[in-house]
Amino acid sequence: MEEEKKAISEQKKSCVNCGAELKYKPGTTSITCEYCGHEETIVQNQDGFKELELKPYLQEMGSQSHSEEIMMLHCKNCGANQHIEENYKSLHCVYCTMPLIIEDAYKEDWILPGAVLPFQLDQKKSHQIFSKWVKSLWFAPNNLKKAALDPQNTKGLYLPYWTFDAQLYARYSGQRGDYYYVTVPYTTKVNGKTVQRTRQERRTKWTPVSGDISGFVDDTLIKASHQRKKPIPSKISNWKLEGLEAFNTNFLSGFVTEKYTIPLKDGHLSSTKEAERIATSWARQDIGGDTQRVTGIDMSLSQETFKHILLPVYISAYRYSGKTYNFYINGQTGTISGNRPYSFWKIFFFVLFILLVIGVFVMLSK
Repeated sequence: MEEEKKAISEQKKSCVNCGAELKYKPGTTSITCEYCGHEETIVQNQDGFKELELKPYLQEMGSQSHSEEIMMLHCKNCGANQHIEENYKSLHCVYCTMPLIIEDAYKEDWILPGAVLPFQLDQKKSHQIFSKWVKSLWFAPNNLKKAALDPQNTKGLYLPYWTFDAQLYARYSGQRGDYYYVTVPYTTKVNGKTVQRTRQERRTKWTPVSGDISGFVDDTLIKASHQRKKPIPSKISNWKLEGLEAFNTNFLSGFVTEKYTIPLKDGHLSSTKEAERIATSWARQDIGGDTQRVTGIDMSLSQETFKHILLPVYISAYRYSGKTYNFYINGQTGTISGNRPYSFWKIFFFVLFILLVIGVFVMLSK
C-alpha cells in the first residue's frame, strides 16, 4: 500500500531546466513549464481504466485498496473541500472567493480516481468565453464587467463523480395500449340551425402483458459532491465521457480538485434509482404498442462495478451587494452558464428613459 501511494505521488515532476513545477497543458497529453517552455509527454496507462468491484467497497472491505492520502483545504464559509497542489502558496475558494488558509491544510484519504476527463480549454480561452458572455448581459453592474477583465477570477476545477456499471435483469407486468378510432355523432349550429355531424375519436385498447428484460447499464453518472447553495448548472453538464483518460496526477497539476462528499453507498443508491428508470424505459420498449403502462417491475443488478472520475469545469465567482454569484464553463466543451446580478440603477434609468420617450410622444401627438 505504501509503495502504491509513493508511486502515485512521484508522478508530479519538476522542470529539468529551471526546477519549476510542470503543469498540465489543456487539450494535450503533455505537461509544460510556464517559465522556460520545457514540455514532457504524460505517460499513459496502457491498461486503461480500473473498474472496481462494488460489493467489497460497500461492505467496507476494500476501502483501503486503490486509495491515497491527499492534502485538503476546507472552506469555512461555504463548506467546499478542495485539494491543493504544491504550487499554490495562497488560494481563494473557487465557489465563494473567500481566502483559504494554507496552514489549515490537512491530510485525508480518498478512493483514487479511476479516470479523468482532461481540460481541453486553457484558462485564457475560458476567460475569453466568460468575458464575451458577461459583455452580452443586459443591465449587468459595471463592476461585474470590470471583474470579467481579470483572468485571475477564473479558476479551473476538477469535479468528482461516481460512475456505475451493472448487468440489469428485470421482470415486469403492465398493459399494452393500441389506438383505434370510432365514429361519434354530435350536434352543432350552422347558420343558426342545429345540424348533426360525426367525428373520429381516438380510443385505446388495453391488453395485459408481462415479460422480462436484460442488458448492460454502462457509466451511470452520479454527482459525488454536495454543491452547497449553488449546484453546477445542468446546462454545462454535457461532458463527452468517451474522452476519459486513465487517471494520472499530471492531469491535475495547475488545477484545483474537489474531493467527493457524497459517500459511495449514497451514490450507489442514486445509481440504483437511475437503473430502475432505465428498466422501466426498456420495459415500455419491450411492451410496444402505441402507449404503455408499467404496473410492476422486479429488478436485480449483478456484476456491479464503479469508478471515481474527475470532470473539468472553470468557475468564476463574483461578489455583488453582499451576495456571491458563480459562473461556470465546461472545461471540455466550452458551454457557459451561471446566475448573474442586475444593476438596480441601470434598470431604473432605462425605465425612466422609456417613460420620458412615451411622455414626449404623447406631448407631440396632442
